[in-house]
Amino acid sequence: MGGFFGVAAKKDCVFDLFFGIDYHSHLGTRRAGMAVYDQEKGFDRAIHNIENAPFRTKFDREVNSMQGSVGIGCISDFEPQPLIVRSHHGTYAITTVGRINNLEELVGHAFENGSSHFLEMSGGKVNATELTACLINQKDTLADGIRNAQELIDGSMTMLLLTKDGLVAARDRMGRTPLIVGKKEGATCVSFESFAYLNLGYRDEYSLGPGEIVRITADGY
Repeated sequence: MGGFFGVAAKKDCVFDLFFGIDYHSHLGTRRAGMAVYDQEKGFDRAIHNIENAPFRTKFDREVNSMQGSVGIGCISDFEPQPLIVRSHHGTYAITTVGRINNLEELVGHAFENGSSHFLEMSGGKVNATELTACLINQKDTLADGIRNAQELIDGSMTMLLLTKDGLVAARDRMGRTPLIVGKKEGATCVSFESFAYLNLGYRDEYSLGPGEIVRITADGY
């Protein structure tokens, strides 16, 4: 399983991002990651193994060194993420939660559509988040790319993208995993579980429907 959390704020978002991810720690035990965007410093990312130490301990240094007004992060039982991707859409970070039953078929499909390679993880597996980004990049816009990925994936894939302009969140088309938007003054967040942001002062704002895609900024969604 796994879970993710994202924040778009008018001020620095790292404190809320750190604790919002930490509140999802019960959903995964292997890896965790954070990515932020700052207008002056650009993208910054950290990924750690959390098998032998909790998220809060592993990312204690990052919460004091990272800065940015927009960020995403995840707890994962599988692939390392978020990934930072440079494409014709510009640079973005992406994290996903789901299962791809036809992964090898989609890797072949990607090669046929111009992809030259994928980085293998230990055990020879392709990173499902990297494959999802590849499917997104086959289309002219992020929204069309996300729809392309959702249509081609046999299984379930909920995703969260971090761009320099805000977040893009998409719930899996079968509605198997929840995705909820929270709001407080000066910031908007998106989360797998609402208690993660209620503890940070956000209120329930919107619950995405199956297959729905929303753009999120500090002002709302």
